[in-house]
Amino acid sequence: MKALSGSITAGLVVLTALVIAAAVVGGDRGFPGPGTASIAWHVAAVVAALLLQRIADHRSRGVSFLGSLGVLVVAGALLWTQWWG
Repeated sequence: MKALSGSITAGLVVLTALVIAAAVVGGDRGFPGPGTASIAWHVAAVVAALLLQRIADHRSRGVSFLGSLGVLVVAGALLWTQWWG
């Protein structure tokens, strides 16, 4: 489970970088991109996922599982609210 949540955390980092890049390019070229709120949600989700993944990687079995599960919840919430909502 730690490997899966680690991969998802890495994916969230890349996704956040792409959202920030889209905002910068959009601003430079004069087309609408993701707004400040969307960027803030992505950054907050990445910070939460990184903290939860650290817990998953460095704690005992039960707590590790909950950390991994937390990463999945954070990623699901971000995708649901910012991409599918």
